[in-house]
Amino acid sequence: MIMLIAGLALWTLAHYFKRLAPERRAALGEPGKLVATIGIVAGLILMILGYRAAEFIPIWQPPAFMVHVNNTLMLLALWTFGSSAAKGAKVWPATRIRHPQLTGFKIWAFAHLLVNGDLASILLFGGLLGWAVGSVILINRAEPDWTAPDPAGTAPRIRLAVITLVLFALIATVHIWLGVWPFPA
Repeated sequence: MIMLIAGLALWTLAHYFKRLAPERRAALGEPGKLVATIGIVAGLILMILGYRAAEFIPIWQPPAFMVHVNNTLMLLALWTFGSSAAKGAKVWPATRIRHPQLTGFKIWAFAHLLVNGDLASILLFGGLLGWAVGSVILINRAEPDWTAPDPAGTAPRIRLAVITLVLFALIATVHIWLGVWPFPA
């Protein structure tokens, strides 16, 4: 569990460094980007290894129907995350919300909290949800002005729908490969 917590802390601090200490980060220049990247990757590795090695300590038993809720939220998370990917004009909800990628990440974390009731999962997904919420707050404080982008046409929406479904299938395949059945039994 220590590795998991250390990974979360490293991930969070490496991401927040630019916002919490902008002068120090700017003084590091280009090498500072490498330091932050190494911290983020190291944090990710520690989270994965720590989560996989963590003892299963049940806190609550999620009801079976939460699998349906999780999968629906995962589709929404992927769509939301990708809604800002198009160049120029954007797809809903990126035309309405400032941080669609962080919002998609928050939906992903919340969805996983609904279907995982063990301590390691609560720490991992709750910690990442907290990181994403904090990121939005820090970005909005540092850069309060935002202008909504123009809405995209039909073609980007169709592309995003296809990409969302393909990514959902790939993620489900990875879960199955790792031994976690992501669908209702």
